[in-house]
Amino acid sequence: MVLKTGLEDKKKVAIAVVLGVLVLFLVLRMAFQMMGAGSTPPPKQSSTIAQSHPVAPAPQASTSGEHEAVKVSTSQMAKLDPTLHPEWMAAAESLKYTGIGRNIFSMSSAPVRIEKAIGAVRPGAHAAAVAQGPPAPPAIDLKFFGFESRDGSTRKAFLLHGDDVFIASVGDVVDHRYKVVQIAPFSIQIQDIPYNDTQTLPLIQN
Repeated sequence: MVLKTGLEDKKKVAIAVVLGVLVLFLVLRMAFQMMGAGSTPPPKQSSTIAQSHPVAPAPQASTSGEHEAVKVSTSQMAKLDPTLHPEWMAAAESLKYTGIGRNIFSMSSAPVRIEKAIGAVRPGAHAAAVAQGPPAPPAIDLKFFGFESRDGSTRKAFLLHGDDVFIASVGDVVDHRYKVVQIAPFSIQIQDIPYNDTQTLPLIQN
């Protein structure tokens, strides 16, 4: 008969504790590694700028607040070319751009072929537009059917407008629109005031 003591339980508890500590240690280590990898700044890239022309030294700040002129050395002055070339300027100004319709933002685009117009898009549209103008004034709606004259003096004309009869002398306005300009034995001149148009109406024989 084997007697069970408390030593076996203590061993199991100790093993479990050791395993738990190892697992916790591994988890913490992985977490620290991930955090360190994310916060590590990328290496700086060294850039080299080639200078083909001498660069003038930066002007020093003036203590009095005024702008200081840049001082150039003799060796730098020898490399400068202050000569003005009018022929170069004339050649640049004489250049004219002649586009061919190609898309300048695409290296593989072909020139666009623009067909020339053979004729007007709408035949007769231009002629109709030229023919159109201000509308012609309407015909004066009056009828001259007689006049009255005493001793060869001032004449009075008899005018018919619809069913209304008017007796008017030179200068009178008929129906608030028509002005009598001249009265002759066989015709009368009437001005259409709104249109500023004068028409001659013949005498209508009974």
